[in-house]
Amino acid sequence: MDQITLRCPVAVKSKVTEALKAKILKNSEQNLTDVDREMQNLEFQAKRMMVDQAKMDAQGLISLRAQLEEQRQRLNATKAQAQHAYEEAQKLDIGSEINQGQLEQTVLVKVGDDLDKLVGTEILLEDGKIIAIRQ
Repeated sequence: MDQITLRCPVAVKSKVTEALKAKILKNSEQNLTDVDREMQNLEFQAKRMMVDQAKMDAQGLISLRAQLEEQRQRLNATKAQAQHAYEEAQKLDIGSEINQGQLEQTVLVKVGDDLDKLVGTEILLEDGKIIAIRQ
């Protein structure tokens, strides 16, 4: 066998522009708003559930409180992550490069090919358009 087809990773990076930074900040703000809304929903539902549970079974209040506290902690952790992402987005420097994900390419390799060159492929985007393919 002299050749084989491989799937190799391709890193996708974006050059930070004003438009990309604004988009990332907007998405981060939306995530924070969504978490806040979910936290308000939980508090509203928690009050109602506690009243209903107290009417049915006072013993169940302990487990209900524990469940609610677990959900609060989960939401607080999610909010902290969203806040951190927002703060990191604010620090982005125009012209710098950030990772946007990973794709795969199918490559036919032959005996004697340099595998290191194939594995290190990157695509650089600027406002959604490919501006460079690096090896």
